[in-house]
Amino acid sequence: MTQDIVQDWLAAFRPRALAAGISAGTLDLALAGVTLREDVLKKERNQAEFTRTIWDYLDRAVSPTRIAAGVAALQTHADLLNRIEARYSVDRQIVVAIWGLESNFGAVRGDVPTVAALATLAATNRRGAYFEGELIAALRILQAGDVTVAGMQGSWAGAMGHTQFMPSNYLTLAVDFDGDGRRDIWGDDPSDALASTAAYLARWEWRKGQPWGVEIVLPQGFDYRLSGDKVHKLSTEWQALGVTKAGGGDLPDHGAAWVLLPGGARGAAFLIWPNFHVIEHYNRADAYVLAVGHLGDRIMGGGPIQTPWPRDLRALTQAEGMDLQRRLTDAGFDTGGADGRIGPRTQSAIRAYQTAMGLVPDGFASSDLLHHLRAKGGQS
Repeated sequence: MTQDIVQDWLAAFRPRALAAGISAGTLDLALAGVTLREDVLKKERNQAEFTRTIWDYLDRAVSPTRIAAGVAALQTHADLLNRIEARYSVDRQIVVAIWGLESNFGAVRGDVPTVAALATLAATNRRGAYFEGELIAALRILQAGDVTVAGMQGSWAGAMGHTQFMPSNYLTLAVDFDGDGRRDIWGDDPSDALASTAAYLARWEWRKGQPWGVEIVLPQGFDYRLSGDKVHKLSTEWQALGVTKAGGGDLPDHGAAWVLLPGGARGAAFLIWPNFHVIEHYNRADAYVLAVGHLGDRIMGGGPIQTPWPRDLRALTQAEGMDLQRRLTDAGFDTGGADGRIGPRTQSAIRAYQTAMGLVPDGFASSDLLHHLRAKGGQS
């Protein structure tokens, strides 16, 4: 891919930015020398949430080292976290867990220039309109003087600071918690970043004191058509079906919940409540949300996931995921497109296909399922 694609895109973008209220001076300063970032394109193609199995992802995301660092962060920043929790009614361990996953507690905040990353994605990505909107937001932040062009750095996807805020979310939800007149999520002091994360979760109606989910054990003969976020039942109703809490005891009662099977029928199962969906607003990948929730539990003294994962299985490659999605759609089970990312819509299509074929309808995208589809020639 040539550098010209970004330069050509920026030339067409400039009048749109001016019409959106970005000054010529800001554009000249921010866009000087911006070229295509090959590193951004490479990382976009290899996102960990979509290229690893859930167990490999959790092994890295919720490692003993990260758990220990999270416990230390709770202690070191106890006063700050007390004040943030009191202000926003968001449990501190979730804020700290997001901090741990996003920047390893501030140690790795990202060194990719945000404007260049967003310009690259806007010019090349199928979600170009989204990234253009984020670029406009980034330019507004620069124009307001919240950070310098040199200081505006972050991840390959344009997320910034200790807890990796996208520019549009920064504009609407970042807070000046330390009262110094700046919403500084980039500097060494994490106060504004952690408070902004709590404010973000509060905006999506985090329920303080309630879990994101709990590990469960499904009974023999469980109807796997009841798994997935389309079926919600009260804890008493799940218990009546034979669902039990891993390790024993009654299922917590926090209203309607649904069953998540991130590793399919052979892996661990979880009962999920609304706080899971709140974390999804930060990152919609089930692997990410599960990692945040589990890391939060572990740094508060909770134990590891008890059910073994099917470690003999491997993750589908992006090409295999796209093949699976195309074959499901051809068979009459619409996945909403073929991008290789297995989200809720693809999982629903898988579950419907599995039901039609007499397979265990766990919604899990495996190589065995792809082989089944290929053997059927994509037809149901």
